[in-house]
Amino acid sequence: MFRTIFIALSESTMLRAVAERSRIGRRLSSRFVAGMTVQDALAATARTNAAGMTVSVDNLGENVTNVEEASHSAALYREMLDEIAKRKLQANVSLKLTHMGLDVEEAVSRRIVAGLVSHAGELDNFVRVDMEGSSHTQKTLDIVRELHGRHPGRVGAVIQSYLIRSEDDVRRLCAEGIRIRLCKGAYKEPAGIAFQAKEDVDASFVRLMKIMLRSGVYHGIATHDPAMIEATKAFARAENISPDSFEFQMLYGIRRDMQEGLVKDGWRMRVYIPFGTEWYPYLMRRLAERPANAIFILKNVFRR
Repeated sequence: MFRTIFIALSESTMLRAVAERSRIGRRLSSRFVAGMTVQDALAATARTNAAGMTVSVDNLGENVTNVEEASHSAALYREMLDEIAKRKLQANVSLKLTHMGLDVEEAVSRRIVAGLVSHAGELDNFVRVDMEGSSHTQKTLDIVRELHGRHPGRVGAVIQSYLIRSEDDVRRLCAEGIRIRLCKGAYKEPAGIAFQAKEDVDASFVRLMKIMLRSGVYHGIATHDPAMIEATKAFARAENISPDSFEFQMLYGIRRDMQEGLVKDGWRMRVYIPFGTEWYPYLMRRLAERPANAIFILKNVFRR
């Protein structure tokens, strides 16, 4: 029930407008969002690197309404890539295609993202293209494949284990040598295309994880679920898969103790660090994934 509520809240433009402009809204988001500016994100990245973890930085935003907004977003990502190189940070970037104008003018969006991937390649870096709702799945994967063909190893995809189609997608991406971030998924999807029960989503996650780790491609296993983490570790050990041949990935501000524990035990860890003013949909989807986070946030807001 709470998952459905938070997903519905994530789609409310009125609440989003109020929250993103309010002081208390920014306090609510501060646990999971590094700040509003590039400098905030870079500072959080440096701290995370110092703790032995790599980073993927995301300028929060989606569904821009014009080409000018998309171009502005791309310029911010270019700045971020330049600063990462200049400061010698261990980080790459993550972006959403709708933030780059996919729903406004597809040809322009493709050109913008191609430019960023090319720039990342010049800096020996990498761009992760995030997955959005199911209406964008096929087009997103098509664009990632096209970019990988032009810039091998410089762009990767995200696969959501709750989609029924995901096993076919994983096999195809692995065969093409495309890096994948595997997650469970944080959108509301109908039963015809997505598993609805947690046990089915979990079983799919484990099945896809095994395909990915056997592929020889460097992938990311993105989860905070202890059962999924233990299943991954057990499989890697049983198959003699080196801990440095893949990485775990977690979100900024969630289960820091677990992140540190994995690093201490010799596993690779990448932290997904979001920043920017358009944090509201992101926060609501994080609460949909784990409603208990709402109580945690409220405790922190009212704590001196």
